[in-house]
Amino acid sequence: MSCEPWQCAEIASTKKANPIQNPEIAVAMMKKAQRPLLIVGSQIVDKYMEGKQAIEYIIDLANASKIPVVATAHMVGEFIKRGYTPASHLNAMEISQRVCDPTWMGLDGKGHPDLVIYVGMPYYMESLILSGLKHFAPDLKTMTIDNMYHVHASWSFPNASLEVWANNLKVMTSKFNEGGN
Repeated sequence: MSCEPWQCAEIASTKKANPIQNPEIAVAMMKKAQRPLLIVGSQIVDKYMEGKQAIEYIIDLANASKIPVVATAHMVGEFIKRGYTPASHLNAMEISQRVCDPTWMGLDGKGHPDLVIYVGMPYYMESLILSGLKHFAPDLKTMTIDNMYHVHASWSFPNASLEVWANNLKVMTSKFNEGGN
């Protein structure tokens, strides 16, 4: 597994994402967060792992973790079609601008997110969003749970195959199921 940016010519400067070496670490960080938020992009329906769409793994993780989900683009329909209702649906830029604003009080109005988790966006878009958050919301912690390393996140899984990614998501879901959150 590689910790080089998946997209060539993506330069991190001096601050680079910490690689998540195993899914248990990601779960521990999610459980430690007081107000995590999971933002899901449109490419989550384009990937199949072990005969299952990636969105199904994300729904399993969301149900197990109880982390509020923001569906971007047309994803709200994809979630509802599978029996899952996200906490909100906003376009990727709008929700990212909101989490960048330190005065925004979250989806429920009870406080600003302290950990924002991204998954399933087009790589170039997610990279630009994470770069903006890194520079304009430096106290906000960000994580990507994609199978592509995102250099601008606070934490990111290294580049990995779809099989490894499926395993990471399954392990994360099982860790939330076994210990509660």
